Amino acid sequence: MLLLAVSIVISLSIGSAGLSIEDVWGILLHQLPGMSPAENHWGKGDIAIVTQVRLLRVLLAVLVGACLSLAGAGMQGVLRNPLADPYTLGVASGSSVGAAFLILFGLQMAVGIWTVPAVAFVTGVLTLLGVLWLSRSGNGGGMHLETIILSGVIMQAFLGAFVSFMVSLSQGVVNQIMFWLMGSLAMRSWEHVYMLLPFLALGLPVLLVFSQPLNQLVFGEKHAAHMGVAVERTKLIVMLASTLLTAAAVSVAGVIGFVGLVVPHLIRLMAGPDYRLIVPLSAIGGGIFVLWADTLARMALSPREIPLGVVTALIGAPFFAYLLHRSKKEGKA
Repeated sequence: MLLLAVSIVISLSIGSAGLSIEDVWGILLHQLPGMSPAENHWGKGDIAIVTQVRLLRVLLAVLVGACLSLAGAGMQGVLRNPLADPYTLGVASGSSVGAAFLILFGLQMAVGIWTVPAVAFVTGVLTLLGVLWLSRSGNGGGMHLETIILSGVIMQAFLGAFVSFMVSLSQGVVNQIMFWLMGSLAMRSWEHVYMLLPFLALGLPVLLVFSQPLNQLVFGEKHAAHMGVAVERTKLIVMLASTLLTAAAVSVAGVIGFVGLVVPHLIRLMAGPDYRLIVPLSAIGGGIFVLWADTLARMALSPREIPLGVVTALIGAPFFAYLLHRSKKEGKA
């Protein structure tokens, strides 16, 4: 929590607008009732930069990172696989199909700001069901690590072809679709913050409630069932909650890969295998990870901005390769 607070302070204090730290925090304090400074020499543009750009992006980064990291922790717990996350299992790609379809036909606001998250959630759930169906073996319906990853790759490639097809059909909105697919927190509003809050407020408590059953699942489904865990119900609820969190984050920020893979695994290395710690710490760690990634995205080539998904992929892809190499070495041992 202290690291998250420090990260928020630093991210709010730096930017390409040339505002000093005193000006930034003076503007923020000026917005609080009863704490307004005596002088108010800032222009409307300076106030908008701090409150409508920096503060908004910081909060969005924390919320998006928490959602994606929680989704990764939930999927890793259910599948007993540290290499699982919404990206590798194709759920993010499934959500992308729904969002790209809406952008292509101009239906983003068909039923208000909830249109994109609702459709992204439905397509994400259908993708998840497809991955689970493909990965089930004929003997007892078990799922193996190799088949789960391969099923996710298959669904991701299949749905990616649909997205590419929609991009080829688009004309005036091709930039919107491509910009969304690369992931970004730019050009967002406070409505997106309010939209993410209920998803996180629902998903975090659900995963916390099922953190102990996830601990039992580590030893296998039969062991968990003998310990009184409703295995199928636990798997279904955790998967749906993880998909809901993924769809919400993807609908707001686009495709941001590897957050759900990197953060829960790092938390597991630091705090141990107890999901009662992994779940809440993943939410905090995910917020920190995406916040620093977004800060790097907007500052590295200022005034140009790097897509957020590119930054997280540059960090996450080498880490994913390291996990695969480590798994191979442990398998040989």
